[in-house]
Amino acid sequence: MTTIADLYDAAAQAGLLAAAECAGMVVWVDFRAPDEDVLDGLGVSRGYTIRYPALRLALANGDELTIDRERYRVREVRQLGDGSECRATLTRIT
Repeated sequence: MTTIADLYDAAAQAGLLAAAECAGMVVWVDFRAPDEDVLDGLGVSRGYTIRYPALRLALANGDELTIDRERYRVREVRQLGDGSECRATLTRIT
């Protein structure tokens, strides 16, 4: 049986994921930074999120991590589906 971690391993080998470092540990994650219009089109905001296997990384609100040499703070973590995958919303630390 294929697990969510197996799917992430295959995606990492195909170059589809980003390396995230948290507490000295590196985990491959699905990193998203889509642009979003705010203030009725007067500005653009980024909604940073990552998805990752729950068994590989345990994040909590306030944790910090590094992706592509940029630092982020976790705002919220939610389990997806059966709980084997999580999605975290992030704020970039400047």
